[in-house]
Amino acid sequence: DLHRVDRRQRQMCIRDSIDSEEIHKKAYYETFESIAVNVSDDLYKTLTGSSTINAFEKLVAHFNLDESPEELVLAKRKRYVNFFENDPTLHLVNGVEKLIKQLHQQNITLVLASSSAMVNINRVFTRFNLHSYFTAKISGADLVASKPHPEIFKKAAILGNTNKEHCIVIEDSDNGVKAANDAGIFVVGYRNPLAADQTLEQANLVIDDFSELSYKTALENVSLPL
Repeated sequence: DLHRVDRRQRQMCIRDSIDSEEIHKKAYYETFESIAVNVSDDLYKTLTGSSTINAFEKLVAHFNLDESPEELVLAKRKRYVNFFENDPTLHLVNGVEKLIKQLHQQNITLVLASSSAMVNINRVFTRFNLHSYFTAKISGADLVASKPHPEIFKKAAILGNTNKEHCIVIEDSDNGVKAANDAGIFVVGYRNPLAADQTLEQANLVIDDFSELSYKTALENVSLPL
């Protein structure tokens, strides 16, 4: 069940649901190929939801690579930008834009908490005209620890000026779900078809489509504190 937000306090929804997983994966695997590294599906699964620098730190250690994590981040980022700027079919997850606008109209404070670099977050926000709907944006790449560490969501609650008991996270990765769990924040797991290897088994609620989630349906599942 969702925690109903006390109407006497500001309300917020912390979300990480911009659908760029496919081009991130393409950029990663082109980078892997460029350094002749074979990353299995199981190993890649453990990277989903982590910041790019943390992912490459893990891979450099795992494969004992000569390249530095920082070099690999830049190589992967160049490929990501190329895909992003040249793919006319790139779009938000179905139903996300409608949900964002509905929550914004209901004065819900929205904070984007993503493992992507801030430059990539801003590219997406600019392309899809999202800046005006969000109070704040956080990049895990700018933090000491990225998901599954809970720091990103704890900071999101602070930036949203809202107690974490009155926050909701929407996530599509197991690392993100764990981060929300450890932050003590209610988490909705979204079954992203592009991240089908993520179990979301520790999420408080799991949805297959964003049409299943709305301001009204969220409140119907919870009770207001007395």
